[in-house]
Amino acid sequence: MGRPKNFEPDAVIAQAMETFWTKGYADTSPAELAEVTGVAKGSLYHSFGSKRELFGKALDLYHQMQIERTKEFLSMPGATRERIRAYLTMLVDADLDGPVKRGCLAQNTVGELRGRDPEATRAARGVAEGIIELFVARIQQGQLDGDIDRGIDARAQALSLYATLAGLRVMAKTFDRQSLYRVIDTALAAI
Repeated sequence: MGRPKNFEPDAVIAQAMETFWTKGYADTSPAELAEVTGVAKGSLYHSFGSKRELFGKALDLYHQMQIERTKEFLSMPGATRERIRAYLTMLVDADLDGPVKRGCLAQNTVGELRGRDPEATRAARGVAEGIIELFVARIQQGQLDGDIDRGIDARAQALSLYATLAGLRVMAKTFDRQSLYRVIDTALAAI
């Protein structure tokens, strides 16, 4: 019988996610993962299989976190534009106020791996699709509530908002807060 685990797998995945998010997949070594998680490399491999499998679990956690955070912001009381503005502003502020301007883990992964990892690409796409569906639902709710024109194509607007979100996450690495807020205001003027 093997020795019992003396670490919490969910905490290890969260620590690994933060490291992958900050450094990228390729620039995160197994030794570094062992250091940041406090788990020996052998135990990491025994528990998670490989660096790539741990990365997959980190992407899954990121997906879950992003969907929960998006739901939280979009489901709060208030007009649709107000809720979407609050959500996009929160993302910009989080990107700009963090110790490292790291953007979005899902988008960073797509850029870094450039389609060479179909599983990672699917995971990143899943994050996008989940957020788009939440935008669609909020726009449709706004149409029912009367604060969004019923003639607006909710899916097209949701796709456009996600494109804005993706651009904001990249731009936050080099642009100032006021410029990014203007992008948000311009995007919201379309709905």
